[in-house]
Amino acid sequence: MRLQYPDTIRVVRVPCTGKVDIIHILRSFEKGADGVYVVGCMEGDCRFNNGNIRAKKRVALAKKILDTIGIGGERVQMFNLSSAEGPKFAQYAVEMTDKIKELGANPIKKAFKKKAA
Repeated sequence: MRLQYPDTIRVVRVPCTGKVDIIHILRSFEKGADGVYVVGCMEGDCRFNNGNIRAKKRVALAKKILDTIGIGGERVQMFNLSSAEGPKFAQYAVEMTDKIKELGANPIKKAFKKKAA
């Protein structure tokens, strides 16, 4: 079974979501991403002990920072899935894409376009 999800999604694989640092999330927006979602294993099921708990805290902090600087924390989400839930991954990709379309483009991209013009 091949998963179908929007072609605007860029998958970045890491050994554990605990390796996703807040700087990675924020840099994604700096480089023009309209949204970021982190998908990790189920809470309590991390083979690296508590990597997904650390990721959840980092995503929450990224949301606060993005709200503070005016980009919008709702552009970042974290989901927990088991490896058997591939169709749910695709569903979350569609939901996240729809939410980002509703929010519009990353305000940083808009600012750079105005400067370039």
